[in-house]
Amino acid sequence: MTRRITRRITRLGILFCLAAVVAACGGSGDEGGAANADGAAQQLEPVNDLPGPYERIEPWAELPPGAVQWGQVTGVEQGPDGHLYVMHRCFENSCAGRSEDPIVKYDMSGRALASWGAGLFNYPHGFYVDDEGNVWATDARGNGELGHQVFKFSSDGELLLTLGQAGVAGLGPDVFNQPTDVLVLPGGDFLVTEGHGEGNDRVVRFSPEGDFLDAWGGPGSGPGQFSTPHAIASDSQGRIFIGDRANNRIQIFLEDGTFLEEWKQFSRPSGIFIDDDDTIYVADSESWGPNNPGWKKGIRIGSARDGSVSYFIEDIESTTIEHSGAEAVGVDSEGNVYGGVVRRRMLEKHVRVR
Repeated sequence: MTRRITRRITRLGILFCLAAVVAACGGSGDEGGAANADGAAQQLEPVNDLPGPYERIEPWAELPPGAVQWGQVTGVEQGPDGHLYVMHRCFENSCAGRSEDPIVKYDMSGRALASWGAGLFNYPHGFYVDDEGNVWATDARGNGELGHQVFKFSSDGELLLTLGQAGVAGLGPDVFNQPTDVLVLPGGDFLVTEGHGEGNDRVVRFSPEGDFLDAWGGPGSGPGQFSTPHAIASDSQGRIFIGDRANNRIQIFLEDGTFLEEWKQFSRPSGIFIDDDDTIYVADSESWGPNNPGWKKGIRIGSARDGSVSYFIEDIESTTIEHSGAEAVGVDSEGNVYGGVVRRRMLEKHVRVR
């Protein structure tokens, strides 16, 4: 099974006229809206009032081996082998000094098959399963001994590649500062996003062997700048979607970093998944409070092709001031949606009601 992960934004110099949102474009309602090419966002009505034809199941899977409860769940994706891979933060919010494995492989009934990664991570964060079944993970926070690294594993947990220096934050070609996510490109090169409140707020490109090739971006709110680039993915056209969370937008680029578009109609993106049909799933775990007033927390589902938003899986705490709900989002071959929840520390499954 081929699967793809992705993120988005709006085309430079173009305003998307999304049905049901921006009256100036001749529409009405609340299905989204674009931003001007200079990065100045139009005023959008929150996209909250949409159908949510999913049934929430929690608890679903077995607890990770050796765990008495879930740690904060930061990644969930189905691999090409049909198994579900999940990453969590061992105990509450950290794996430092813990014996639990942060990465767990499940069958689709929720039975744990294997686990690995103990002793490697401080703060597990970004998570990605590529089309060859390799499992990628980032460690986004340093404690002096661990952190600021990117790891590549086989689907059975063999460590294949390590990037960055454990516990060392920096801006050079061989160090990271808060790496947040990974995306493998069709030719084998891969991109790493950096910046989680601090950090470098950039995108770094590496060869398949892990050699530094290029970097682009930087802190700010303009086109091509970032404030917590929290998630990265690509669509069927090869466009790169980056969840620029603290700027409440998704930005879309070419592989070389050329800015294309900006989208705000998917709210404040913590996680992004795009399937082979270019359906996009965007998890928002931080809105409603001062970060993005009026927007409810949850998972918005729409089209990566035109930016329309069709469905909304509302979080059970969608209007709390505190951050809650899914940060990570994944989708299996049956169309079931999985949410990796940080504050409540759980793995949620949302089954489509047909």
